[in-house]
Amino acid sequence: MTASSVPTVKLNNGIKIPQVGYGVFQVPEDGTQQAVELALESGYRHIDTAAAYYNEEGVGAAIKASGIPRDELFVTTKLRNGDQGHDKALQAFEDSRRALGLDVIDLYLVHWPLPSAGLYVETWKAFEKLYAEKAVRAIGVSNFLPEHLDTLLAQTEVTPVVNQIEVHPTLQQTAVQDATRAAGIAVEAYSPLGQGVDLDQQAVLDVAEAHGKTPGQVVLRWHLEHGTIIIPKSVTPERIRSNIDLFDFELSADEVASIDALEAGNRTGEDPATAAFTQYR
Repeated sequence: MTASSVPTVKLNNGIKIPQVGYGVFQVPEDGTQQAVELALESGYRHIDTAAAYYNEEGVGAAIKASGIPRDELFVTTKLRNGDQGHDKALQAFEDSRRALGLDVIDLYLVHWPLPSAGLYVETWKAFEKLYAEKAVRAIGVSNFLPEHLDTLLAQTEVTPVVNQIEVHPTLQQTAVQDATRAAGIAVEAYSPLGQGVDLDQQAVLDVAEAHGKTPGQVVLRWHLEHGTIIIPKSVTPERIRSNIDLFDFELSADEVASIDALEAGNRTGEDPATAAFTQYR
């Protein structure tokens, strides 16, 4: 697999993002550099981290060690919930930029709306400042429900480029996806494999057998058929490689529909409507 094999998605500000990225959620700090280096060697050029993962330094070290030109990489990080608010967000961004060892971040996300705090509009205005100053190439959100998007779009100037949400066969969040796309915002799926729980579904197993692929590859290909950006995470070398080896097969409309039918409301993470944690250790 080569980096050129991975298609890109053009975001609403004209920036292109590789459709398949490597996520480092729950990757321990002491193992992050090695895992990201392997991902880069395997062809990934899009790396997704967050301040709340406490592994930005490992990501930065891997990028530096790789020797890959900076303009060939797409790096995303996210604002921790406890750092919401205009001035706190600006300082947190500087902390992330320093940890990553990068002058410019490709994509900076508000990690959760945290509606109980009522700060995401104020926080977004800090993001707009970073974007205007070209400290970031694009700004977006994560875990925003339609009502959060509506509020943000009504009170701010810059439309988010992506909404990163939990999406997998047994939790498709169709209403959230539809509202996101209707606003011209790309959908990016985290936990795209349902943290592994969706891989034993019979429909997935049947499609995998038909194509001679793993269940994980089938689910990731299903996302791609829907035009979704994905950031699968693994620390297993074989899975890191197989999770990006998705471009020598396609799913038929019937196969896509069979996986669409697996919707079960199976959320593995927090509910964005009520999530209220700081993300501090």
